[in-house]
Amino acid sequence: MLRLLPERCARILLLAAHCDDVPIGAGGTLLELCRAQPEARITALVLSGGGTAREDEERAALAAFCPKAELDVTVLDIPDGRLPAHWDRAKQALEEVRRRCDPDVVFAPAPHDAHQDHRGLAELVPTAFRDHLVLGYEILKWESDLAQPNVFVPLPEDVLAEKTALLHEHYRSQHGRTWFDEETFRGLARVRGVQCQSRYAEAFHAAKLTIGVTG
Repeated sequence: MLRLLPERCARILLLAAHCDDVPIGAGGTLLELCRAQPEARITALVLSGGGTAREDEERAALAAFCPKAELDVTVLDIPDGRLPAHWDRAKQALEEVRRRCDPDVVFAPAPHDAHQDHRGLAELVPTAFRDHLVLGYEILKWESDLAQPNVFVPLPEDVLAEKTALLHEHYRSQHGRTWFDEETFRGLARVRGVQCQSRYAEAFHAAKLTIGVTG
């Protein structure tokens, strides 16, 4: 399998409908990216959870998942499960981020995600970030919506273990969820690892990317 290394990946945008979405879908990748590039500048926009204990969880978690990075986090208070009714506000928030951020890569929900908040945000992303590499992360949950990804990031076993530990440390409000456990995170990572000839991996959906063949 051909491995492509990005020319640059120091400016990173994280987009999420809910607190914990990005660390669940891309936490291992973030740990690897931030350690490889200590100068990373990371902007995060989360649409719900603002003003609650979940915002506190998210800020602490992102600081842990983005070690040494310059981090700018915004958490809005759009009600969970109601993004379609707050479309204009979500769109405006995305446009505001675009005006102050020109990322090398955008991590966002996958377009096929069955959760209405995830899917709604995914539909908005290309309206603001039209000429950017957008990687759609996957979140295993009750809905049977997992699709076959086309981008893989192999993860060393210790990085996956750290990701799982950080998720449990920082998102205590989610401990009662039936899917929020080590077996879920490790199991999906093992499947994606098999698919890219690695032990573990995180996987993403990319609608379009460009390969340069000259310097």
